[in-house]
Amino acid sequence: MTITNESGGRQNAFANEPRIEVINSRPSSYKRFQLLALLGAIALISIIGIYLVI
Repeated sequence: MTITNESGGRQNAFANEPRIEVINSRPSSYKRFQLLALLGAIALISIIGIYLVI
């Protein structure tokens, strides 16, 4: 703990903060999977829509 003295003789105690961990972004393979899943869902909805119209 860090202790500082203020004017007037008061003391402040500050806790030590934990180290910051940098979290890496998701790998590109996950993003590619998300894109393919989205395109697949759009294709499936389009096929069902075309089938219902015809």
